[in-house]
Order: sequence, then structure tokens, then C-alpha cells
Amino acid sequence: MTNNLEAENANWLNANYGYLNLAVEQMRQNLECRAAELHNQPPPQIRDYEAELEATRAAMSKPPALEQLCSIFNLSAFERDVLILCLGTEWYANWGDFCASAGMLNGNFPTWSLAFRGEPQLIWGATTPKGTLHRWNLIEVEPSPALHYAPLRINEWTLHYLMGYPCLDEELIGVVNPVEGAEVSVPSHQHLARQAAALWEEDAPNQQIIQLCGVDRASNYAIASSICTQLGLQLHALSSYLLLLNPSNIKHTLKLWERQAKTSKLALLIDADELAEGEMGKPSSLPLILRQLSCPTIVTGRDRAVSENRSCATFDIPKPSPGEQLVVWQETLGEKATQLNGFVETLVSQFDLGASTIQTATTLALGSLDDSEPNTDTLQTQLWNTCRAQARPQLDELAQPIEPVASWDDLILPEEQLQTLRSIVAHVRRKGEVYHNWEFRGKSERGLGIAALFAGVSGTGKTMAAEVIAKELNLDLYRIDLSAVVSKYIGETEKNLRRIFDAADKGGVVLLFDEADALFGKRSTVKDSRDRYANMEVSYLLQRMEAYRGLAILTTNFKGALDAAFLRRIRFIVKFPFPFAPERQRIWERVFPEAMPRENLSYGKLAQLNMAGGNIRNIALNAAFLAAEEEEAVTMERLLRATKSEYVKLERPLTDVEIRGWV
Repeated sequence: MTNNLEAENANWLNANYGYLNLAVEQMRQNLECRAAELHNQPPPQIRDYEAELEATRAAMSKPPALEQLCSIFNLSAFERDVLILCLGTEWYANWGDFCASAGMLNGNFPTWSLAFRGEPQLIWGATTPKGTLHRWNLIEVEPSPALHYAPLRINEWTLHYLMGYPCLDEELIGVVNPVEGAEVSVPSHQHLARQAAALWEEDAPNQQIIQLCGVDRASNYAIASSICTQLGLQLHALSSYLLLLNPSNIKHTLKLWERQAKTSKLALLIDADELAEGEMGKPSSLPLILRQLSCPTIVTGRDRAVSENRSCATFDIPKPSPGEQLVVWQETLGEKATQLNGFVETLVSQFDLGASTIQTATTLALGSLDDSEPNTDTLQTQLWNTCRAQARPQLDELAQPIEPVASWDDLILPEEQLQTLRSIVAHVRRKGEVYHNWEFRGKSERGLGIAALFAGVSGTGKTMAAEVIAKELNLDLYRIDLSAVVSKYIGETEKNLRRIFDAADKGGVVLLFDEADALFGKRSTVKDSRDRYANMEVSYLLQRMEAYRGLAILTTNFKGALDAAFLRRIRFIVKFPFPFAPERQRIWERVFPEAMPRENLSYGKLAQLNMAGGNIRNIALNAAFLAAEEEEAVTMERLLRATKSEYVKLERPLTDVEIRGWV
């Protein structure tokens, strides 16, 4: 079958070349007739090219490229002749001589004057920017003092098309890129792809834009690719970065794509989120882009776009349900899924992954194992770590990852607080079983997010507790940079919060909002627009906290500063008390690493310092540096020097009672 198609295409290419040759020869004959008339010479022998052209066209399996182009762009007979006139320059090395002898006394190249044949008033519209040849860049007009005598040449893309070798215009290379077909394995996504394809089959795709609104970019792309595959369209994605490098050239670039799409079965994918990221807060170019396009177009992104000149059919793309994710995991793992003893369900409950990400994670996990048959524990560990890596959010400047190193032994807290922290771990670890297996989610979708508030003065171990929980759960921990999140511009804070939660939701990472009262403060009485929008920020955050599938931890030094409505939505509130002497002694006993040299330290006397754990660590660290510089061990005397420095920093007096018996 393939050989037959190749042979048929080769025959068509040969016939197409012959057809173009006849068309150019006919134009050469016309130029020779005009030259003979101008120079009062007898006309050359006339050959009936029309009959030969018709015979060649009739014998071809599909129309010649020249006639296809004329039909697609609705070229007039005059415009067709201009194309052939310009094509002659590529056909004959001495084509300029024919042009010169036919009337171009001051040049040897095709011009509008040469093409007009003495009747410019009837066909002058073809030379304007709205003329088909000019509008679609089928020919190029060289700079000249007089348009009438400006040199004309055929566009390179047009030449390749006429020769039977259609290709992507050089200016579009990199700006639009083919989208590789991806299998849509999620049933709900397959249904949406069929719906959208049926819509384009019933209505002209040039008139209606398809919008795929979803947070998972890979799913959006896969569905878009499936739609085009069903309709026999080749999907290309617009590179927003390269397009925005030259904003003044956007219209020209889009016109070249329109020309490309008219001559091929193509569809364009525009990633609205990528476009917005490239514009970095500037006014969106998306309405302008959509206004310029009249070809099959698919827009993907979180939010809905609006086109002024074309109707839009919007499809909300949900994340694969837990049941659908479970099926994808089982199909991807194959027989190994049954060996994992229910661990696949644990992965589904913790990581909200799309089908392509699940497939990638499985491939990487299995590929990291050696050739021997892995035991269950090893496979589970590899799958978990690979999922963490694949789901790790890209939060850029909005958050910083923290590598959890603290353990339960490092936390010096009363048993009540420790028990609450262990309950937090249990809720995160068992949420899949409770929400899905026991169908607790079926009762209500609200209030399923797990949020915890850690309240206490600075240095009492709030951040360390977050580390301990993240390490226990084997999850990533991100500290949210509130200075980067909160913006003075209306709506920007909500956008930043959405970026954080959308990115983190995929992997259910632990989010740490340090000193959260700066962002989650009490809603105030509305006195002006600033108050109204500040209250909107808090309200938006309340909604996202309830819906977040991971664990959000908020720390505050002033619990009373938080909004009461916000506190009602907190599942756990842990008060971190200021440590008494017994707790402080335990902190001192654990603050020094085993490798650190020390001499004659009295932890009971050190516990006399009325300091929180964070300050104790600062003193221990400063004393260690003093000892290292003097190449000695840490002693009570060096700890006293470090303590005095810490008290000066805190602007607090150091009492004799606190340091009695140290030295």
C-alpha cells in the first residue's frame, strides 16, 4: 500500500512539474509576442499551450499545485499570470532578457507594469495590501521609488508549494511546533475529545474556537491532539516566547500561519497560560491573536478566553478522578500492580496526577531498578519518590523548598501537642481510605482540606514541627514567601495564591505559610476599595484552603490576629508553649551534634536561660564558631560569650540568676 502511494505521488510530482513548465512556456510565448509587437517584428510561431495544459491536468490524480493555490486563495486570471511571470525567474536564467525585450527598458525583471499589459485601471486592486498576492505573501515586492516599476519575485514558500513540496514557512520555524500525538487513556477525557471533534465536524472549524479549560497542561494537549487526529488535522502549538520576542511582528506571523493552514489540514494550539507567563502582567495579547485567526484554533488554559469575531465552544477538563487514576496506574504497572498490596491506592490518595505523568513516573521508577526482580518495598519506595519528583511544583519566586531534616526526637513539646502532630500525620496518610474507600467524600466535597495552625512565640519549634511532619510523610515542604505573594495591585495576590495551590495540588506537598497573620488577618470593615479587595483575598484563600488536597500549615506569633472565619476552617490548632526549665534542658542536650567537641557542659545550668528553642540554637551555633576559631572545644565560658551576644541582639538584659554558676 505504501509503495503504491509513493509511486502515485512520484507520478503526480512529475506531472505537476510538466504542468508548471507548460505554464511558464506559455508566459514566455506571451512575452515574445509582446516583444515582437513593440519592435515591429513578425510574431513567433504560436503554440496551443491551453490544450496541453488541459490534457496534463486531466491525466493527474489530483489538480496541479498551481491550480490548487489559485482555488484556495481565489486568484483571478491576472493574479495567476503574475505568479507565473514571477515563477519564470526561477525557471530560466535569462528570464530577465524576456522581460526587458517585452517592455522593461530600464530593468530585466518582472514588474506590475509588465503584468498590466496596458490596462492598469482595471486590475490595480491586485497591487494593494488587500490584494490577494500581497495579503498572503505569495509574491514579494522589492523596494522601488515607483510601485509601477518595482521588481516582483515569487515568495520562497510559494515556490516550494508550486513545485509540489509544501513546507513550513521559514519565519514560522520554531514559532509553531508540531504536537506529538498522545494517547487519551482517561474515559472522561476521551468523551470530551469525541464531543469536541463532533462539534467541528458539524460546524466549520474556521468559525468556531474550541477552548479546553483545565489545570493539567498535559491533559489539555492530549485532548487537543485527539480532537485533531479524529478530524485528520495536524496540530501545531504556538510558541508564545518566540512570538512575544517581536510583538510588532505578531500580525505578520499569524498571517503566515493562516496561509499555511489554508493550504494544509492544520490546527493551531494556543496555550493561554504560557502566553500569560510570557507577558508577565502586561495586557493580554490573546484577544488580538484570536481576532487575527480564522483557521482551526484550540485554546488551552485555566481560564476562559473570549474572541470578538468567532464563537467559542468551551470544555472544562477535570482532573482524572481517583478511580480513573487507579485504572491508569494498574494498566501502566501491569502485573506489578497486584504485587504492591494496595500501595497503588496510596499513590492515588496522595498524588493527583494526570495519565501522562503516571505513565512517565512508572517508566522512570521501573527503569531505575536493576534487572533482578525488585521486592515490594523497593518498588514502592521508587514509585513514591518518582511521583514526588514528577509532581514537584514549580513555584519560582513564590516559595522556597525546605529539606526536612528534623525528627520526632528533636521536638521538645508536651505530650498533648505531640499527639496532635501525630494526628495530623494520620489524617494525611489515611485520607484516601477515609475519603474514597469509606466514601466520606460522597457526603460533601467541602471541608476535606487538611489545615493546621501552629501558634506560639518565635523560636518555640513551629517550623521544626512542619519539617518533622513532612519528613514523616516523605513529602516536599515549601515555605511560602509572603512578600512575593502579597501584591498592592488588585487581583495579583489571588493570582499568586492560585498559582501556589494549583501547582501544589498535583503532589499534595506540605505548604508552610510562615507568619501567616500577615496574609490571613481579620477581615476589616469596608471603608474603601482597598478594604474590599483585602477582604476578597482572605475569602479566596479560605475557599482554596478548604479544597486543597494536601496539608497546609500556618504559623503565627499572634493567634488572636487571625480571622475568626478562618479559624473555623482549621482542622488542627497546636499551641507551642514557651519551654520551662525541664524542656529547655532537653533542648540543650539535643542541640549539639555528636561530632562537636565539648568540655564540662552543665545542661542544668544552661537551662536557667529563659530562652526559646530557636534562641538556644543560635547561642549553641555561635559558641561552636567561637570554639572552631580558637581551635578549642565548646565550653561554658564560650557559651556565656555567645549568650551575651544573643541578648544584645534581642535588646534584653541578661540577669545574674540566668547565668549563675556558669563560669
